[in-house]
Amino acid sequence: MSETTRLKSVVTCDMEGRIETISDGSVEIFGYSEAELIGKKRVSLFSPGQVVLEYVPNWLKIASVEGEYVSKTVFLRRDGTQFPAKIRITPTYKDGEQVGFCGVTEELEGVNPAEVAPNISALTKFFTWLVITRAPFLTAMIVPILIGAAWVGAQDLVSPFPTGLFWLVFFGGIFMQVAANTFNDYFDWKSGTDQANNDYFLPFTGGSRSIELGLITEKALFRVATIALLISASIGLALTLASGPGLLLFGLFGAFSAYFYTAPPLRLAARRGLGELLIGLNFGPLVTAGTVFALTGNVSAADFFIGIPVGILTTAILWINQFPDEKADKASGKINLVVVLGKKRARWGYLGLMVAAFGLVLYWVSANIFPLGALLFLGGLPIAVYTSRVILREYADRSLVRANAATIQMQLLAGLLMAAGLAWGSQIIKALGL
Repeated sequence: MSETTRLKSVVTCDMEGRIETISDGSVEIFGYSEAELIGKKRVSLFSPGQVVLEYVPNWLKIASVEGEYVSKTVFLRRDGTQFPAKIRITPTYKDGEQVGFCGVTEELEGVNPAEVAPNISALTKFFTWLVITRAPFLTAMIVPILIGAAWVGAQDLVSPFPTGLFWLVFFGGIFMQVAANTFNDYFDWKSGTDQANNDYFLPFTGGSRSIELGLITEKALFRVATIALLISASIGLALTLASGPGLLLFGLFGAFSAYFYTAPPLRLAARRGLGELLIGLNFGPLVTAGTVFALTGNVSAADFFIGIPVGILTTAILWINQFPDEKADKASGKINLVVVLGKKRARWGYLGLMVAAFGLVLYWVSANIFPLGALLFLGGLPIAVYTSRVILREYADRSLVRANAATIQMQLLAGLLMAAGLAWGSQIIKALGL
């Protein structure tokens, strides 16, 4: 069938896709009013989620490098229906520097949307589930599990090392965090927190945006969270049978935190610091001590202490990620400590977390509570210096995203180095002749 163009939409956005202007044709084509879009939504709203994941970043890159990108694709109206269109994307400039993009969309008549819909690869379909579950953030759980396991080996608390139990702990923890991530997204969406947030730093803040992108429905996301929690609970019961009923306390507290972190009526993340405390506990001392208990059937104060520094660094991830979300969190009643303090004062809280995490390791090693190998944790200190300088100077700017990304890298690096230092500390010391 021959194709003809009908309506034309012109939309401009900044470099992150936040909508700045729309034409009258945009309102008619997409079905949104100016008040719903300008300054409140991103252009990803107009495309199917998997098209956004697989194609849109490359389209924008081509437009920036070559001056334009032209193609046919499908877009989404406000009611969720797809329509075929031509798209022309060009970069926009201010004072010689690129500041965003302009997209001109022309609706096509006489064309089936399926004829122009981009093909979605199997890799993107797999990546979709990584986005929904926020899998890249699973290191927050994996690192303290590794520290706990290395601590068991370093202290020779059980012999031989129970490899089978370790893998049960590993996957039980992963499914617990998947449940926490997806419950978090579900209840933040239901409360309106995510809808009100257009200032997030994707993928670090503002949730996965999986519902907004149409990657999954609200009901399906809740089912995923529930199934993940049930799988974690089943693994936990198996570990309890092997290690003792005391392990139930760790599991129940973890499940409680995973659900009620953002779920009403408790909504712990909105309770003026309680959310930050829970993150520090659940991704630090409770995981290391729980790992030790699961592997040995016993637990001591030192098993909690060994997880506190990495728990503080995980709290720092949450802390700095709350900066771009502050306005939306405040508007939706999610009163965390960054909202309470305001960004300017909260930047000093981040610095305090850095001092506490690295200072505690130094103190506890000097007090012979931690072995010398734990000092490898200080390998993350140069990144801490960098992120602290960035947040002190750029706490209110979009360039803060550099520190958001680096804080995640710091937690991972410092935690893995500590695990390695605990596991092989004696060999390292011997090799150095100390």
